[in-house]
Amino acid sequence: MTEFVVKVVVSYLLGSIIGSLVVGRLRGGVDIRQLGSGNAGGTNALRTQGKGFAFWVMAIDIGKGWLATRCVPALAVPGVSLGSAGAGAGMGVGAGVRIGAGAGISAGAGIGAGTGAAGWLAVACGVAVIVGHVYPVWHGFRGGKGVATLIGAVLGLDSWLLLPMLGTWLVAVILFGFVGLASMLGAAALAVTAALGAWEPRGPLLAFGIVTALLIAFTHRSNIARMRAGTEPRARRLWLLGLRRGGV
Repeated sequence: MTEFVVKVVVSYLLGSIIGSLVVGRLRGGVDIRQLGSGNAGGTNALRTQGKGFAFWVMAIDIGKGWLATRCVPALAVPGVSLGSAGAGAGMGVGAGVRIGAGAGISAGAGIGAGTGAAGWLAVACGVAVIVGHVYPVWHGFRGGKGVATLIGAVLGLDSWLLLPMLGTWLVAVILFGFVGLASMLGAAALAVTAALGAWEPRGPLLAFGIVTALLIAFTHRSNIARMRAGTEPRARRLWLLGLRRGGV
């Protein structure tokens, strides 16, 4: 339990390192929370600072999500062993690790969500790093909306899980033109994938999908309000239906 708590806290603190604010300070003290939509995420960085700035923002925010689910659970905490907290929840070493049905970890493409202590630790670290991004202790608890960090966390859990998420996001943008709506639907796709049982065992992953889908919906509540008011901007270069209707 001690190791579990320590690693979740480490993941939260890692999430509190906000890419846009780090890059902004290196670029002469730019704080994009004072610009555009006022959000510290990649979309506002792209709209207000350009592609180069946004690239590094996304790299940092995705990277910390990956570190939280791929690397933090495997860190050794002196004097404490997660393996004693749950049957078979030992840490293996290899190019990648995957939590199997017996809650042990074997070589594989990524960390999947198993049913033992290690499986719950991986997804708990994933939730914590996203919460850290949304409410960063280092930056007055004013962060981004968590989408890029969610992508990184899922990448660390199992890169194949990105397919339904990114596929849903792309289809939603093409059909509706709203990036915020596409992000919410993409997050929901992860929960649906886990609920349908495409990845087994699915307990921790299903919990992760539900919690993160609700969290992403909450962080996009202003987008929901603007869509209802008809003032939400569209990604017109991707909104194919808008092009067909002469929307550009």
